[in-house]
Amino acid sequence: MPSSSAVAAGSALDLPPLFTAVRLRESGDAFAHACAIAPQAGAGTFVHVGRYDLLEFAVVLEPEEPLVSARRAFFAGMAALADAIAAHCPPEKAVEFLWPDTILYDGALIGGCRLGWPEGAAEDAEPDWLVFGGQLIAARLMDVEAGLAPDSTSLEEEGFAEPQALMESFARHLMLHVDAWANRGFRKVADPYLARLRREAAGERRGIDGNGDLLVHRTGVVGAERRALLPGLAACAWYDPERKGPRL
Repeated sequence: MPSSSAVAAGSALDLPPLFTAVRLRESGDAFAHACAIAPQAGAGTFVHVGRYDLLEFAVVLEPEEPLVSARRAFFAGMAALADAIAAHCPPEKAVEFLWPDTILYDGALIGGCRLGWPEGAAEDAEPDWLVFGGQLIAARLMDVEAGLAPDSTSLEEEGFAEPQALMESFARHLMLHVDAWANRGFRKVADPYLARLRREAAGERRGIDGNGDLLVHRTGVVGAERRALLPGLAACAWYDPERKGPRL
């Protein structure tokens, strides 16, 4: 478990009542810390890191269905984060996804998301917890200029004055998506995610299977192409392990 010395005192986040904020120092890892404390901390624990260059957070969830289908909570988190970004950006700037976990802003990579669950958890049993984590490039450091990394962008460059507000907005949008799922079915989560998923061909129809896999139907092709969720999450194509953040 991460050392308590990694936890910073206090938090200025304005979160809904069901959330409890835990702020880490700059050296902290929100996703790893949330996974480590999830069994004791419980649902709604919202871990975030105080860094200038990176907006990083993770939230603990406690699903009430088997792991194989509970992983679909990932799409609720993705949709909530995209909604939060869209609420604070100009309407002409698109927020899109690359399957399954990469976030694009106006065509450039700005971040991505991860999902964690207990090691060894059975696919057909309710997991004790899930952790949804997100990272967005908040600002470029001195050693990385925008011209040297044209395929990515940052909140600072795009004019987001208060990155912290995105985390607060994410928490509220997450509650809305989880409530819609509980009361109106998973399609109310799948549709917002799929609406932002970048299309590869005109006329293709997409859906999300009960285990979280992407199903793509194309005109003139019998059957659906299946893209498995788990390998996509494991690849974490947007993440640079050396920088411990989104690829620049």
